[in-house]
Amino acid sequence: MGKKRVLVGYGIDVDAVSGWINTRDGSPANPTDVSRGVFGATVGIDRLLRLWDKYGIKTTWFVPAHSIETFPDQLAKVRDAGHEIGLHGYTHEFVSTLNEQQQRDVLTKSIHVLTEFIGKKPRGWTAPAWSTSRETIKLLEEFGVEYDHSFMHHDSQLYYCPTGDEEWTETDTSLDASEWMKPMSALKPSQVVEVPANWHLDDWPPFQLSLKQASTHGFVDPYVIERLWKDQFSFLYREYDTFVFPMSIHPQVSGKPQVVLMHERIIEWINEHDGVEWVTMEKMVDEFKAGKLSGVEVKGGKP
Repeated sequence: MGKKRVLVGYGIDVDAVSGWINTRDGSPANPTDVSRGVFGATVGIDRLLRLWDKYGIKTTWFVPAHSIETFPDQLAKVRDAGHEIGLHGYTHEFVSTLNEQQQRDVLTKSIHVLTEFIGKKPRGWTAPAWSTSRETIKLLEEFGVEYDHSFMHHDSQLYYCPTGDEEWTETDTSLDASEWMKPMSALKPSQVVEVPANWHLDDWPPFQLSLKQASTHGFVDPYVIERLWKDQFSFLYREYDTFVFPMSIHPQVSGKPQVVLMHERIIEWINEHDGVEWVTMEKMVDEFKAGKLSGVEVKGGKP
């Protein structure tokens, strides 16, 4: 076994109010849900900033432009503490529901708001709810966004994300089977670096109660999720000398007392391993582009 080099990082999605007013079906937002977003933007952000300061960790915050325009003083604390700030839509709109022009409009507006706020163009983007479109990577390339944190082709290595030009035939059982029994076309790399996303390293499904989202639970014992996250790290540490370990969290979830304590235990446990560095996602991308961090090539599909 060689010398270990493990880049660990947190991506924090500051959905705040925006995550509750994108109902997709036109129904009015529930004011109590909106108040949960306010908790995340106020109490949750402050608790996480204290957590990162306690352990000397710099993190990446993916922030809808709506959150910056609604809570500028709170997000200024994140900026002024030296954390990276990346793109996360305008009002946490599901990209898969938008047409191409709407996607362009959201990128144009959100890049402008974040650039004005942080003083430089944001380098990274993550799709709200990790809900992407076939145009996603093409548009990120067009707008000069360097990396994405939404796709799941791999779980521990960086790679150049497929372009999105790949074609697949939807399974339409109203047609003869011969019409849809066809392979997907070949994957072709883009210029956008992928920092892999992973639902099993996300705090939202197990810890956020939402009566509108069947995938959420809300009452999972934090020690169960702690063990799940540690097991993933342990496997990767055993199998790879070099890997990345990005965790995805939300202030309105991980700002709750029991989840803050879970993160403290996870951080202290990870720090017991040799070769660990806590970094932002843009640092992971810089290391990958400079050839200092190994990655993978995603292959597949029929030429």
